[in-house]
Amino acid sequence: MTQEIQEKVEAAPSNPEPKEILSEAEVRFERWRKRVGLIAGPLAALIIFLLPSSLSPEAHRLAALLAGVVIFWVTEPIPIPITALLGPVLAIVLGIGKADAVLSSFGNPILFLFIGSFLIARAMEGHRLDRRFSLWLLSFRWVGDRPTRILWTLGAITAFLSMWISNTASTAMMFPIALGILSSLKEFSDEKGALQPYAVGVMLMIAYAASIGGVGTPIGTPPNLIGIGMIAKQTGREISFFHWMLLALPLLLVMYIVLYFLLLFLHPAGPSMRAGRVSEFIRAQREAIGPWTRGQKNTLFAFLLAVLLWTFPGFLALIFGPEGAPVKLFNSRLPEGAAAIVAASFLFLLPTNWGRQEYTLSWREAAGIDWGTILLFGGGLALGDLMFKTGLSQAVGEGLLASLEIDSLWGITAFAIGLGIVVSELTSNTASANMIIPVIIALALASGVSPIPPALGATLGASYGFMLPISTPPNAIVYGSGLIPIGRMVRAGVFFDLLGFLIIWGTLRLLCPLLGLM
Repeated sequence: MTQEIQEKVEAAPSNPEPKEILSEAEVRFERWRKRVGLIAGPLAALIIFLLPSSLSPEAHRLAALLAGVVIFWVTEPIPIPITALLGPVLAIVLGIGKADAVLSSFGNPILFLFIGSFLIARAMEGHRLDRRFSLWLLSFRWVGDRPTRILWTLGAITAFLSMWISNTASTAMMFPIALGILSSLKEFSDEKGALQPYAVGVMLMIAYAASIGGVGTPIGTPPNLIGIGMIAKQTGREISFFHWMLLALPLLLVMYIVLYFLLLFLHPAGPSMRAGRVSEFIRAQREAIGPWTRGQKNTLFAFLLAVLLWTFPGFLALIFGPEGAPVKLFNSRLPEGAAAIVAASFLFLLPTNWGRQEYTLSWREAAGIDWGTILLFGGGLALGDLMFKTGLSQAVGEGLLASLEIDSLWGITAFAIGLGIVVSELTSNTASANMIIPVIIALALASGVSPIPPALGATLGASYGFMLPISTPPNAIVYGSGLIPIGRMVRAGVFFDLLGFLIIWGTLRLLCPLLGLM
């Protein structure tokens, strides 16, 4: 590597927070945002509480509480997961709901799907199974030293990894690999500055592919499971792992193809740019990672077992029908949350060194999973459930219906997608999903149309945050490379947000009727 790129690789943290890479002006804005939110949240709640209302007392108090929670989620004066815990607790204190009913959302079976998948992802990262897989794909002869194929492969690997591990982890793992490849390209570029547009494209590809890859499976990104959970709880419609992938994989493929050609158009590889020794770099990285370890083999077994258990009911349904006895038996005895825990438990049973009683995953390592997301899911589910029980969601839905004058299924779906995209640019995708999905379901029900396509639109739209470094952790990581001018990120993000809106709407319009998601 050149000295400049080497220094960037060594300086890049494995999981940087946005505050570590923002300019001084942006850091000041973040501090101002949090201070304003700390005051604005309670103030908004108090104002709404004091205003006269035609809502029931419980719904009125919940509206005031939600105003404060939403402002806290957007401005983050305290950590978002703590707000997610505080909201349901305050609902109990204010008499909006009883403790056993409100807190039961933290025992939702989908939380255990989160926990199991996070444990497997933790083992994959710890034993570098994800890195081994990515370097193996990059070493294919088809990739070679051609910049356009390198861009495609880097993005495809990142998107695939993001289907199974967090978007942030996928980006953090691919980030130094991409920097090393750019270093090799820079050394052998024929013209000074010829690499710069392509380098921007590579960095954006890593971040954007991680975000869109997350939509491919229910566990790929938290909004997916939030959407699935809220749809199940509010409509009674269960969307299985298999059926989600039937919808999401074609969507992901179209998104990725569009992303690739968009970045290639905006940030082309110069005609005089040659890849040089990229193949040598990849080969050296594969040699450095060494032979397969026992931990990697054990982790691969747990991962494949989880995927098999998650998708097996779908294959049974193809043979016996969705209501077939084998399908019902399997789903009742080994639902997806239980399957995730069963597969993850092997990480604590399969040894890496029997003599020293060392296993694939230790509890110290397991304790480091993203518990904040789990708490955020539980809190969002609790508040969403209270919105329906108190009648607040119905009132909000009827109010939106009257003001927006949108009452068609696909008009509401378009509104849901657009709202999800806009809000996700300003706050985390998980908080966005928690805020938007209950409202969209209520709006659809008030209109007398199926809430499932609009809820799916809001869920998928929440994964689209591409304009700013603070929109998503993947954006923050690649922005920290110093290779991406902020204007280039905003430009690419605007284009991809608009294209993503059309892709999501068109895919849902085509596939929801075919898959019976109506």
